[in-house]
Amino acid sequence: MTQDSTNDKTPGIDDLPMCQTQLLGLLDVLVDVIFCLKDPGGTYLAVNHAFVRRTGRRSKREVIGRKANDLFSPALAQRYDEQDTHVLTSGEALRDELELIRRADGTLGWYLTTKLPIEPAENQSRPGLVSVSRDLKTPRHDDGDARALAKVVEHVRSHLQDKIRVADLAETAGLTAAQLDRRMRKTFGLSPSNYVVRARVDRAAELLADAEISLANVAATAGFYDQANLTHQFARLTNETPAQFRAIQIGRRTDRTS
Repeated sequence: MTQDSTNDKTPGIDDLPMCQTQLLGLLDVLVDVIFCLKDPGGTYLAVNHAFVRRTGRRSKREVIGRKANDLFSPALAQRYDEQDTHVLTSGEALRDELELIRRADGTLGWYLTTKLPIEPAENQSRPGLVSVSRDLKTPRHDDGDARALAKVVEHVRSHLQDKIRVADLAETAGLTAAQLDRRMRKTFGLSPSNYVVRARVDRAAELLADAEISLANVAATAGFYDQANLTHQFARLTNETPAQFRAIQIGRRTDRTS
């Protein structure tokens, strides 16, 4: 695949201040970071070369001006649109979402995706968003192995409120408990049980951004035994209690709107 020459003009970006244009240029040298900028309607305004390779296109001009459903499978496009809708409607960032993405060489790899809302332009009523996905540089697996772990990730996401046993996760992946433990430690650096705790803490962090949800309901929705268990596990992994985390998030939101 060829990359755009450094002299290529990028549609929709040419009028940005010079410092922003230079920043976008720097993102092109990050081969392990996938970057994109979208307008409120989901149209790609800027991408880096790693994003172009992700789509299978040859140049930015084949990507800019398109939407996710023009570039990705229906299932992927729907997932990306759901993430975008959450960020745009809530005004809250999506941070460190674990995703399975096909690398440029065709192998599947695990990425951490973060999406942030950005202030709307003068002629827009809604914010756009910026997204980066960072390659975790996990060992390269064949598709079958990667998809087995992807099933585990999805099972955990969709069953946080249930009791999740390692045996159930192993069965979902089609592996023994010992095989699953080895592969998750090698890929994510976490045991299956620790991965479940992390997923619950991540979900709790999302819920804590809403001041209307009680801590007890946060605990129940994220799958913790009770509020005390939430507080213990959350503080252990973040060094902040849920109440402290919520206060900081609400304070930041207030600062942005004041």
